[in-house]
Amino acid sequence: MNDEAVTLSALSQADVNLRQLASDLLLRTHDGVKHRVAAAARGESGRSYLGVNLGSNRVNICAEPSALANAAIAGEAAIETIVAVGMGTNDVPQVINPCGVCRELIPNFAPAARIIVNDCGDVRPVLIDDLLPIPWVRARNYD
Repeated sequence: MNDEAVTLSALSQADVNLRQLASDLLLRTHDGVKHRVAAAARGESGRSYLGVNLGSNRVNICAEPSALANAAIAGEAAIETIVAVGMGTNDVPQVINPCGVCRELIPNFAPAARIIVNDCGDVRPVLIDDLLPIPWVRARNYD
């Protein structure tokens, strides 16, 4: 049994199901260059939205914004939970953490979302403030 399977019991069944949706998508679409990461987001409606990263030699778009875009297109009011997975050893998808760009982007489109993370094998949900405690802001005139 891998470490992730041991700690998944800390997640709700809905979280486990969301992770499985992302994993199934990654297994279907994985390509070492074009699609290395898949994501799933669950809206407050209960519907799930999927996304994959889009990669080329010059440009990469993360899977999380892809899933958030699909939710926005569908008219989802709010995202409750989001998870991303990447291909681990033995071609087994594993939960991965949002990159820095996604840590800035997710709060703009899913400010109250729980993000499922992998903290050294401890797979659990956290809030965006746990990922980006001091968010980036534009310079302002405070006079």
